[in-house]
Amino acid sequence: MILIAESGSTKTDWVLLKKGKIQKQQQTLGINPFHMDISSIIDNVRSLENFAPVEQIFFYGAGCATDETKQKVKDALLEVFPSASCEIHSDVLAAARSVCGREKGIACIIGTGSNSCLYDGKEITHNVRPLGYILGDEGSGAVLGKRLIADILKGVAPEDITTAFYKKHDLEYGYIINKVYREEAPSRFLAQFTVFLSENIEHPYVSSLLQEEFTKFFERNIKQYENHSSLPIHFIGSIAYYFKNELNKVAEKLNLQTGKVIKSPLEGLVEFHIAE
Repeated sequence: MILIAESGSTKTDWVLLKKGKIQKQQQTLGINPFHMDISSIIDNVRSLENFAPVEQIFFYGAGCATDETKQKVKDALLEVFPSASCEIHSDVLAAARSVCGREKGIACIIGTGSNSCLYDGKEITHNVRPLGYILGDEGSGAVLGKRLIADILKGVAPEDITTAFYKKHDLEYGYIINKVYREEAPSRFLAQFTVFLSENIEHPYVSSLLQEEFTKFFERNIKQYENHSSLPIHFIGSIAYYFKNELNKVAEKLNLQTGKVIKSPLEGLVEFHIAE
């Protein structure tokens, strides 16, 4: 049987396949080898219920970008499934295989963070560095939230937007600064405010903010790829999914061709491996 895992820092989705059919599915806590030690990963994998025997494992995850982190995940999986063969891949390849299958294209992730790649139908051939929400991650939930919060705190957001924000979020200046600069996961803290943007999508300020930030995503990432104007550009992630109309409008203005826009790569990954 084949075990497929798609993992972020928050959750991991597991699917067990037998002869091309789904036998079992389970969700566990997220696995990110960049932040977790091997014993924590092993405990996570051991929480799977009745998944043996497993012959082959395909694990796709955030933080699986280096040989060191990939080996850590592989060692943990083999501790639980010692007779299985393992392939460990990045979340970017998960996105590419999910939305592109075996066709050429550009695959993008826009959620709390953002990333993208050029895919030749088999492998990633070019990946513009995402750089995180401080140096990059254009268009991401963290960057959209950062822009909104900064505009409100600096007094450049419209008065009605500022009033509506504080009515919804009773936050003091010191609390915000502490959450961003002193506590863990500031990107997740900032990304939560995209709900406010969604609720006020018709406001000219919000519309302009989204257009500017999504334009930066295309200009600083997608336009770096060869043949970007002739390839379909696919998207995965909550921000891309919930703001797909705004994303498509910006792409159209830049004469770029958008393709699929989906929330999660799991279904496409399962289809990819069933077709093998």
